[in-house]
This record gives sequence, C-alpha cells and structure tokens, in this order.
Amino acid sequence: MSSVILQANHLVKTYTQRSGKFGFGTTLVKALDDVSISLSQGKTLAVVGESGSGKSTLARCLLQLQPLDSGEVLFAGQDLAKLDGAALRAVRKNLQMVFQDPFASLNPRMKVGEIVGEGLLIHQLGSAAEQQKKVIAMLKRVGLTEADMQKYPHEFSGGQRQRVGIARALVLQPKVVVCDEPVSALDVSIQAQILLLLKELQAEMALSYVFISHDLRVVRHIADDIVVMHQGKVVEQGGVVNIYNAPQHEYTRNLLAAIPGKKAVNARH
Repeated sequence: MSSVILQANHLVKTYTQRSGKFGFGTTLVKALDDVSISLSQGKTLAVVGESGSGKSTLARCLLQLQPLDSGEVLFAGQDLAKLDGAALRAVRKNLQMVFQDPFASLNPRMKVGEIVGEGLLIHQLGSAAEQQKKVIAMLKRVGLTEADMQKYPHEFSGGQRQRVGIARALVLQPKVVVCDEPVSALDVSIQAQILLLLKELQAEMALSYVFISHDLRVVRHIADDIVVMHQGKVVEQGGVVNIYNAPQHEYTRNLLAAIPGKKAVNARH
C-alpha cells in the first residue's frame, strides 16, 4: 500500500464575481466547495472536469499559489498554510508545476538554460558549474540538447516548449508535480509523446503527479486514480478502471460518453 504524500482536506475557495445588468452587483462563486483529495507516493491522481469545475483553482491552491478560505493542504504531514518564508520555500522545492500553455508560462526574454536553471538559483542549489551540469542533464533527459540552452522560447515548437516546462519543474528533483492541463494546447500526436515522457520520468524519479485535465481520453493513459469535479465539488472518485467501466455519477457518464470511440479499460497501459 502506497503512503499518502499530498492530502487536501475540506478545501473552500470563494470568488466574488460582478453581476446584475450593469455589473454593479456581486455574486459569490464557490470555486472549491469542501474538496478533499489524497495522492499516494509514486502514483498519478487525475482531476477531471469541464471548464469552470474548479480543477485549476484546486491546482493553484495545492501549491499555495492562491490562498484558501478554509481547509488544509498537507505535504508529507506538514500543513502548508502554516508555513511561511524560508520554511515554505524549502517545501516548495518538492512541489512543482507544469503549466497548460507552454508559451505563456516561459519568459520570452530568457534563454532556455536560464529558464530551466532559475529554480536552482532561487534555492541556491550547488555552484554555478553544478547548476549548469544539472540543467544540461535535464534538457537531454526531456529530449532536448545542450545547444538548446542558448535559444529563446520562440525558437521552439509547442511540444518542445512543453519539454522545457517539464525540465524546469523537474530539475529541482521534486516529490510532487502538479500538471495543469499539460497537453491540452498540443496536437494529438505530440500529446502522446509528452504523456509517455511524463510516465518515464515518473518511474525514473519516483514522482507523484496531480494531473489536471478536462479530457478523460487523455487521463486513461496516465492515471491510477481519478477525481471528477463539477461546479466546485468532487462528484466521484475511484480507480481508473472503476471510473471508466462503472461510473456512478451521471456527470461522469456524460464525460465518458463524449469520448470518441470509447472502449472499456481493463488495465493501465
């Protein structure tokens, strides 16, 4: 039985939204409504739902990029909301994110070597020579080259830019990686390559993933467990085989019905 490495308990996050004919009124929107999830060491937990379901808010709150109204996020037993300054930075090294848009998330004025090595600088990990060595090794591991260090993001394709984003997240050797729709902006053929890379890196580096997606077709290839979100709530969760073959909630059944040529899932591939 795998031990739990990241746990969220009863998360609540509310936004204020303008409403009314002229936008003078305000409405409270619950992006997260008593959400609890659990990620096991070395596993992939997929969080699935349509746009507006709260899944990206969950991703940001897990990493403390947005404050919660209430609830707790425990990493290796520590409540992240109770950490500050140096203590939070030290833990953050172990919690990294791969973003949805591989172009918007990369600074266009920085060379790739600087982008990937930035975290090593911030956390003061090793000498300049050691940092460069780590950057080169990680770029090669994600399918890029040492020469790519000197290039800018606009010189790469979408798939290559996402490889840079993955290298940036993994060069710090984190324990948990939150992948926020990491392949949704890519062509289908490139999606498969990136998913395969993520699975290989997970096995090599003993990574645990929270994989955010609107697409159950993508999730079946990488997830061990699935959480289905709808309007800020968790409506169903379970193992990938059970969710695909015996969904309990109508919303889950509708998501599955939308997959072209869906077939039963017997095992994780």
